[in-house]
Amino acid sequence: MPGSLNDINVLDRSPIFAALAEGRTAPVNYTINGHEYTMGYYLADEIYPNWSTFVKIIPRPLGAKRKYFASKQESAKKDVEQAFGVLQSRFAIVRGPIRHWDKETLAYIMKAYIIMHNMIIEDEGTMNLGFDHEHEVNSFISVSHCEIPELHDFLQTHNRIRDRATSSQLQEDLIEHLWEQYGNE
Repeated sequence: MPGSLNDINVLDRSPIFAALAEGRTAPVNYTINGHEYTMGYYLADEIYPNWSTFVKIIPRPLGAKRKYFASKQESAKKDVEQAFGVLQSRFAIVRGPIRHWDKETLAYIMKAYIIMHNMIIEDEGTMNLGFDHEHEVNSFISVSHCEIPELHDFLQTHNRIRDRATSSQLQEDLIEHLWEQYGNE
């Protein structure tokens, strides 16, 4: 339905998190304050869920450490918004509403956008973004009625992505780490 794909609904259909849950992403391993993490994370607004892959904004930070963390996260958010502004200025399609176009036209537009983007990347220099366009576009889902050994791994990873405790621990570890490294400047 028009207007039904808000941020959260789109998140549930995200190819980024699907690839992560399916084990098709590059391995990520890091330790902060003695805690080991095996998935990357994204800085996110407070409307996003408490997943282990999101470090959310602190809306009303209390204490020097949290205020410092919030200011650095806000600075990073502004950098992302500026980068998106560059994308909007380069490709007008990102700026406007698309509700009135049919799916076939949107598919042509998005394919053209991807081709132009790739041409620009090739022209500006080689970048490996870890996205195999041909595989993603041409792959399909097969349905099996047999037991699938990978399903258990998929469900475990899916649950790890949505782990609220890891989300809280990661944010606390990042606050402490940032403060220890740069807070006394």
